[in-house]
Order: sequence, then structure tokens, then C-alpha cells
Amino acid sequence: MKNKLNIARPVRAMLLAAGYGTRLRPITNQIPKCLVEIQGKPLLGHWINKLEDLNLESIVINTHYLSEKVDKFLDKHFSNTLKIEKTYEKILLGTSGTLFQNINFFSGSIGMLIHADNYTKADISGLLKAHINRPSHCILTMLTFDSLNPSSCGIVELDENNVVLNLYEKVKNPPSTRANGAIYVFDDIFIEWFTKNMKNAKDFSTEVLPKLLGKIYTWHLDEPYLDIGTLESLQKSQNI
Repeated sequence: MKNKLNIARPVRAMLLAAGYGTRLRPITNQIPKCLVEIQGKPLLGHWINKLEDLNLESIVINTHYLSEKVDKFLDKHFSNTLKIEKTYEKILLGTSGTLFQNINFFSGSIGMLIHADNYTKADISGLLKAHINRPSHCILTMLTFDSLNPSSCGIVELDENNVVLNLYEKVKNPPSTRANGAIYVFDDIFIEWFTKNMKNAKDFSTEVLPKLLGKIYTWHLDEPYLDIGTLESLQKSQNI
């Protein structure tokens, strides 16, 4: 199956959407964070539409908190082009644990791991192009953006070829404003490494990424990109 980018292999994505959204309370007392509306559309709907535009083959969405409301939303979302699957977690597995449990979903494809609590209106097809053209020693490609509050997120230090040398996870006075956008692209080489080495890992950012320094290529997005984790960032997203 060829897609918008004329990639011969299918492209599949996992949307991480199971979190509680505690920093968005009281809004998330009644609805899960992934269904918080931005400009009249649930955040999860924005991501599904974005992946439809890229002509992905299929996606899988993990659920936990208020999962029945996510199920109800997805049951109403019909797509002619995109197969949508769900995986319910009775106990949250963590971002790496969820990927590990669903790793066979990506077999034979180019995979995308996406934190669905981020928001951008930008076209991210360049991220897939970057992965196809990455340096041969890199096995993962990461989206980056410029953060207005770098101490609140993961900051990356890059070499001259835009490969990650160091990671600074929510530290005071980080060395730059270039932040990890928590969208990753990978294929079979990464899957083989991940299944062999990360069986017991829970968190992708703090346990997996540090093991891959020097092997993570980056693609930078110059347009607005927000982590919808606070009421302030939610308000900003309404004005993009």
C-alpha cells in the first residue's frame, strides 16, 4: 500500500491516549484528556484527521481513564481510509510498556508513536520523510520544536547532523529551547532492538531514549506545537 509520501511500506501509528489529565482538572473530571475540545473538535479527533490526511494504513489507540467515553467517540468516527483499533489497559502500562505490549502491530511497517496530548495544526509529513532519509546509524526519528518554557519539558542537545547527543528531562536552565515533541518514527531495526532490550521499561522518555543517544535523528517543526497538559496551554491552543 502506497501512501501520500509514496512510501512502499505501510505506515501505522499508536496514539497514546490513556492518561488521567490531572493538570487539566476540573475539565477532566468528566471527560478524558484526549477528548478535550480544541476549536470545537476533540484532541483525539484532530490527530485522527491528521493521520487520515497522511493516508496511514491503521492506528491503535490505548485507553484507560473514562475509556467508555473514548469508545463512544471512536464508534462514531468512520473512516474510509484508516483502520482504527483500540487496546484497553486495566492497569496503565506506561508509554514504553504500552508500546511493548502492542509491538507486533508494527511488524513490517513504518511505525509512529504519538503522545496524543500534544497539538499542532502543522503538516508533519516531513517527519516521515526525515526518517526515510535519516543517517544510517540512527534507528529512531524524533519530532522537535522550540519550547517557550524549556524547563517544563524534555530538551535535546544535537550534533551538527541533528542527531541527539544528550537529553535534559525537565531541568532548570536547560542548554537550549529545542524540545522533544514526543512523536517518534521507527521501523524493524528499532523494533528488534526494543523487544530485545526494553522488555521491562515503563517510560519511553526516561528509560528508552537515554539508551539511544547518538542513534536518534531529529526533524524540527517551526510552527506552533503545544503540550495540552495545563489550562494555560489549552487556552493558547484555542487561539492558534
